[in-house]
Amino acid sequence: MTDLHINTDRLLRELHHLATLTDCPPNTDTTLASPTTAVTRIVFTPRDLEARAYIRTLAEAAGFTLRVDAIGNTFIRFPGTDLTLPAVGTGSHTDAIPHAGMYDGTVGVLGGLEAMRSLKESGFIPKRSIETLMFTSEEPTRFGIGCIGSRLLGGSIDPTTADNLPDRLPETDPQATTGLTLHDVRTAAGFTASLDTVKLPPHYYHAWVELHIEQGPLLEREQIPIGIVTNIAAPASYRYEITGFGGHAGALLMPDRRDALCAAAETILSIEKHTLAANAASGTSDSVATVGTIAVHPGAINSVPSRVTLTLDIRDTDVARRNQIMSALHNDIREIESRRQVTITEQKINADVPAISDPHILATLESICTSNAIPYKKMVARAYHDTNFIAPIAPVAMLFIPCRNGVSHRPDEYATPESIALGTRVLALALAQLTKEVYTS
Repeated sequence: MTDLHINTDRLLRELHHLATLTDCPPNTDTTLASPTTAVTRIVFTPRDLEARAYIRTLAEAAGFTLRVDAIGNTFIRFPGTDLTLPAVGTGSHTDAIPHAGMYDGTVGVLGGLEAMRSLKESGFIPKRSIETLMFTSEEPTRFGIGCIGSRLLGGSIDPTTADNLPDRLPETDPQATTGLTLHDVRTAAGFTASLDTVKLPPHYYHAWVELHIEQGPLLEREQIPIGIVTNIAAPASYRYEITGFGGHAGALLMPDRRDALCAAAETILSIEKHTLAANAASGTSDSVATVGTIAVHPGAINSVPSRVTLTLDIRDTDVARRNQIMSALHNDIREIESRRQVTITEQKINADVPAISDPHILATLESICTSNAIPYKKMVARAYHDTNFIAPIAPVAMLFIPCRNGVSHRPDEYATPESIALGTRVLALALAQLTKEVYTS
């Protein structure tokens, strides 16, 4: 499709406008080399609802059809000539963690919309329908688990379980909640239908391709413009509570202490130790683990901590290796409990499986890059994405574009206009190719 034109100015204008829908104040630092926008857009807040309305306005202006399900997943459809065939899908998310950047997820939503518009404006008529999907709650900020919309679509979370997830806004304490549930929050936002209606029917999608910034440094470092994702690492999340015995920092003598924070520190170091050992044994860097939140009770300088809560995020491309790390951690936890006379309880939040990209879609993406003289790198996605949870119900793959210094989830997250336009063009060509296929996957 030599006549395909990506309207880069339009796409960038929309990305920048979407970034203004934020709960962060505008940046006024004039010393920065390039402008940055801090984006806080938590799911079901007024800013999130504004972003949804903006995306719907753009889709309607382009003449596409719209459907919004009970969790708020928004389907933007370019109808094909054969409505009996499964669609070809793309998309991502527009919610953002506190003080994030303006490209994570949004490039996939607005890039998907621009890919469909560009195809339509070029006169392309799809055989299969093409769909851009804006997922709800990809980030785990509010409800403690990510990708709620795609989990429901793929059937990897029970609707009742999802509706009962506690609202943790604001997440100052990983154990604190507002007393509301996801059901309360979504219905107040206007999404009132039953979550039982969200799961997609079998063979809804013939193929799925998500466009995303890399969120890592490899493409920029190697000066390669396109990444083709072969598999996506699987996350697991756990919440721990360490209970000891507190008291006055001066009066409670060292031999009598059961310091919960010291036990938590040893637990965190155990996680790091076994993750590093797993990478050394496998000769890879595919195992990663992070303790991202910790809350200390009572939290006073002159009081020995009696209770600590912390959360663990552990990811790997190999579930067996991830499980081995957890098994080694459990052995250490039992030893820490015995030696320090504390109690450590574990709550598993989620333990997901890796996604493997479909060989046919990979071959299609490689062929498009080769025929258009676009250098590419086959690579692993180490952050998880909504595509993880579409993978059980459809053939999937992902496209990455470089981001500056590999930075993401920060206000200085940045992708160049050229990278965004090229990624959108490759996506559009892939959607066009996949929609022509007549066989049913």
